[in-house]
Amino acid sequence: MSVRKRTWKTAAGEERQAWIVDYADQAGKRRMKTFRLKKEADAFETRSRFEITQGTHTPDSASITIAEAADLWIETCAGRRLERSTIDSYRQHIKFHIRSFIGKIKLSQVTPPLVREFEDRLRRGDPAPGEAVGAARSHAMVRKITGSLGALMADAQERGLVARNVVRELRSRRQKGADSRADRRQNGHLKVGADIPTRQEIKAIVDRLQGRWRPIILTAIFTGLRSSELRGLRWADIDFKSNELHVRQRVDQYREFGAPKSESGERTIPLPPLVANTLKEWKLACPKGEPGLVFPTGKGSPENHANLITRGLIPACIAAGVTKPDGKAKYTGVHALRHFYASWCINSKDDGGLGLSAKVAQARLGHSTIAMTLDTYGHLFPRGDDGSELAAAEKSLLG
Repeated sequence: MSVRKRTWKTAAGEERQAWIVDYADQAGKRRMKTFRLKKEADAFETRSRFEITQGTHTPDSASITIAEAADLWIETCAGRRLERSTIDSYRQHIKFHIRSFIGKIKLSQVTPPLVREFEDRLRRGDPAPGEAVGAARSHAMVRKITGSLGALMADAQERGLVARNVVRELRSRRQKGADSRADRRQNGHLKVGADIPTRQEIKAIVDRLQGRWRPIILTAIFTGLRSSELRGLRWADIDFKSNELHVRQRVDQYREFGAPKSESGERTIPLPPLVANTLKEWKLACPKGEPGLVFPTGKGSPENHANLITRGLIPACIAAGVTKPDGKAKYTGVHALRHFYASWCINSKDDGGLGLSAKVAQARLGHSTIAMTLDTYGHLFPRGDDGSELAAAEKSLLG
């Protein structure tokens, strides 16, 4: 490997010079790269020498751009049959963030400083090259975009198109869990009355439910089903003899049927008498369709998520007076009802809850791990260390 100076004259007789790094890569193939400044050539020579000894060097001429690698990664995602909504999310990361900022850069030219600058530009809201206006991305969004960048580089690495995945290397050096802890500090715990409906609010909503939206909203409140699980529920999944509901499938945002989100998503949930009786009555009036859905459209096809919100939940909140100061509905997502169900499962019986353990609550909610349940709802579990119990424990210990 050598660094040498090259001098030549243009057709106009002007003298020009450049610095050339002449080397053999790890496969023994001769490579040459030209630089304007000697310090740039020396830096490349030092870095390349180390990468070649480690077997991680990829010449620029043998590399492809990030945009090209992104297209290959999407093909891989489709081939692995990832969910359509997941692939669409990846495509948005590529189209609106990755391609516009760094899509023309070759994979071999991606360095930790480049990745860090890319993240900083997203956070600051810098305009992409060629655009006049930018928009700041949230910390969580930047992390997702960087994750997609790392995933597409991992795919390219498996294809032999790049020897190193500097994005994953950079993230692995950062403090484990720091990003998640930062998000939790920023967002805080779920709060009753803000993120989770109160008992009084739920009672008011239940009292004002009517029509075809009454059974689905009641089921959401007292089973904690996700919107996709509600819309995929079939009459064959309800056992009225034992008053149980079985989650076996769901309907995604494209109205396509699929399995639950995880193995834990397939579960059995007991039905309170109010819900069971309401569903029995609803079965007589429910529109018929080939899938045998419990909550279909008037034509028997899967219900749209937006309709569940705009025609079901929001009008129910407004009718019940569960509103913000401006008169708009206080809760505008089915997940708020799922949060209430979680709190109902967790709260002690003295507080009107079921007093279930964390493990049982995890099973009812269909979480893949108990850590997810505790991270989200752990602050709702009874502390068991109030003044009276502390005094009793102290007396028992000290006499």
